[in-house]
Formats: sequence, C-alpha cells, structure tokens
Amino acid sequence: MRFIAPFMIRRVQGHSMLPVLPPGTLVWGYRWYLRLRPQKVVIAEHSGREIVKRIESVRPEGLFLLGDHTEASTDSRHYGAIPKDNVKAVVIWPRVRRVLADSGGITARPIDT
Repeated sequence: MRFIAPFMIRRVQGHSMLPVLPPGTLVWGYRWYLRLRPQKVVIAEHSGREIVKRIESVRPEGLFLLGDHTEASTDSRHYGAIPKDNVKAVVIWPRVRRVLADSGGITARPIDT
C-alpha cells in the first residue's frame, strides 16, 4: 500500500498567474479536496506537465481553467476543458481570490491574513 501525503508544494513558473502568484512563488496544495468549484486555484496536469490555474467553470466535459494574466497564459482557451481527474490539488496557500478592480475589470490579489 502506498501512502499519499495530503499536501504538495510547488513553485509557480511563468507569468500566467500574475499579479497574485508571480514566478517563483511557492504554493501549497491540498490533495484530499472534497469538491472543485469556480474561482478555486488548482494544481493540475496537462500534456504531462503540472500547471497552476484558476477554475473558470465546471462543465460536463471537465474543468475550464484560466490563468489570471490572460495575455501570458496558455489555458483552456487553447486546449479546452481538462478532466476533473487531472487535478492534483487545490491551492490552499497563499490564499487567493478574484476581486473587482476600479477599472471595472477582474483582477486577482492575495487575501490579507
């Protein structure tokens, strides 16, 4: 029997999750999550690589994932929805959320703790 630790730690690479998760940021993921819902940030696998993205929507064909910095992100707009089984963990630290910016657009920022 193989033990699977409940947590995983990964380092963000690339600019797709700016401004909340800049390159080099360590994120903690929880593997034993109960459900996946929009706005949660996840560590998932796509094409043999781990990615850190935000769930935009949950669809019958899978999860539609987007990066917060859309101009720098390769995400479900390019490769489509991914199966729910491809999610390895839900990011629990740093805690992140999306908020409305003064400009009327959507941006993301860390939650003050």
